[in-house]
Amino acid sequence: NLAPRDAGAADATLRSVRGDLSDVLSDVRRLVHDLRPPSLDQFGLVGAVEQLTERFQDRTLRVRLRCAGELPPLPAAAEEAAYRIVAEALANVSRHAAAAHCEVRLHVAEDALEVEVTDDGRGVPPGALVGVGLVGMRERAEELGGRCTVSARPGGGTRVRAVLPFGPSPDERARPSLTGSAS
Repeated sequence: NLAPRDAGAADATLRSVRGDLSDVLSDVRRLVHDLRPPSLDQFGLVGAVEQLTERFQDRTLRVRLRCAGELPPLPAAAEEAAYRIVAEALANVSRHAAAAHCEVRLHVAEDALEVEVTDDGRGVPPGALVGVGLVGMRERAEELGGRCTVSARPGGGTRVRAVLPFGPSPDERARPSLTGSAS
């Protein structure tokens, strides 16, 4: 116990321990954030996104989910990327858009899941496309070989659109087949 003998050393040790604890807490939060959201396993992508839309809806913001029919079984990575992109887009609408209406659309086209979040709010100001959340959305899509764009909508509002491939990756398509016939 340093406290009775050297108060300065005790304070320095305490500051160091607090800093270490803060670092550990940040690491734990990051790990928890990176885990697959349990609602995806409980309710599937549509149900999990529906819960998100309900959570963001309030007296001033109406959020609507549109999904053309049932989605086919999707790879976990595509579901998680879609969920995280929708969550970030809804958080941005809630924080920045001053929107009255927001629509989330999920649609499967060929070998890709299309995710679109639109709102009727302020729109995206020039230079605002570099925030951590927006970069994170793009990175999630790019990890799957897809893309995510954020743009102003004609007449006002913002549109986030992600295309998340779930078929064979570009690397897998480029590899020669081991089961193909020899020439």
